[in-house]
Amino acid sequence: MKRFLVVMMVVLCFTVSAFGAERIRCASTTSTQNSGLFDHILPVFEKKAGIKVDVVAVGTGAAIEIGKRGDADVLFVHAKELELKAVAEGFFINRHDVMYNDFVIIGPSNDAAFVKGIKKAVDAFKKISVSGSPFVSRGDKSGTHTKELSLWKSAGITPKGQAWYLEAGQGMAKTQRIADEKRGYTLTDRGTWLATVDKDKLDMKIVLEGDEILFNQYGVMAVNPDKHKHVKIKEAMEFVNWLISKDGQAAIADFKNKNGNKLFYPNAK
Repeated sequence: MKRFLVVMMVVLCFTVSAFGAERIRCASTTSTQNSGLFDHILPVFEKKAGIKVDVVAVGTGAAIEIGKRGDADVLFVHAKELELKAVAEGFFINRHDVMYNDFVIIGPSNDAAFVKGIKKAVDAFKKISVSGSPFVSRGDKSGTHTKELSLWKSAGITPKGQAWYLEAGQGMAKTQRIADEKRGYTLTDRGTWLATVDKDKLDMKIVLEGDEILFNQYGVMAVNPDKHKHVKIKEAMEFVNWLISKDGQAAIADFKNKNGNKLFYPNAK
């Protein structure tokens, strides 16, 4: 009986170990999750590699902190300047561009601040601030929040503390809903907008798009095993290499929402 129990314990430990080695944790953004991208591409990767990817969807700033602590194996985020800084600091390795889309400014259907027709995002922010129309910020140190703050800085405006400026501290979908309730404006990534506008019955519209400053690059990088010995670098790099491979890029390119809109454009090099 003792021999049987010992054998069973060895088998169980091996099984748990093997199962653990076949799962990685990916800290990513709410936009990749809310848009449905992961639901589309992860089954393709998991079938090919035999590795399960558990996603933690937070703002990019929070995702980077998770990675710095060693609480993830790989990151898939969208704040390139912050990513490169974290790589230079030694927290991450093997960063690659993966795909892009763009940011858009959305506002109430009546466009109370008369933003529609303005070509530059910075000018639109100035117009919103002058009008006193509500602006809802994610306020969560995400990639979108980082981009928004850079636009306010370029406009020479400090919005924090202004009566019209609201910090939601929420993900993109929830921030959009708050902006809708407040009849205000916000900056959002196009992927989340297209994935949620109909589902959430938002009475909002895109009031500015197409400014080159609103380009939105996504990147992937592995947590540095020299910082955290426990990270699954082999499996993490399988995911990184698949995302930038022909097959991974094709899976991203094939992803569309239910209305047939393409939400992300692969651009790995």
